[in-house]
Amino acid sequence: QLQLVESGGGLVQPGGSLRLSCVASGFNLSYYSYGWFRQAPGKVREGVSCLSSSDSRTYYSDSVKDRFIMSRDDATNTMYLQMNNLNPEDTDVYYCAADRVPWISSQAMCVTSDDYEYDYRGQGTQVTVSS
Repeated sequence: QLQLVESGGGLVQPGGSLRLSCVASGFNLSYYSYGWFRQAPGKVREGVSCLSSSDSRTYYSDSVKDRFIMSRDDATNTMYLQMNNLNPEDTDVYYCAADRVPWISSQAMCVTSDDYEYDYRGQGTQVTVSS
């Protein structure tokens, strides 16, 4: 079965850290463009971090740059999002996505219209930053 399964969300105090995990099944993540997004119901999607299969550079949105780090473990076919120095504005539903399209840049994958549907998408995990 081709799918992405996330874990790692939860409640954290401002200034704290969380790490999200996303395991890919049925396909090799290293051959895909992939990334992390956040979108609460009824709100616009934000591309948090993306890596296109045709770009060597990882993109981070301005709102998370220097605080979040995306990585991948090929041995377990898993992508991660390490989130540091979290603030209440980071509260959202986070999900991972993968796409066959070799986006011209990692940024292009992240900032595309939020009605674009990636080939695979995780179920979403809630991250709440609150004291």
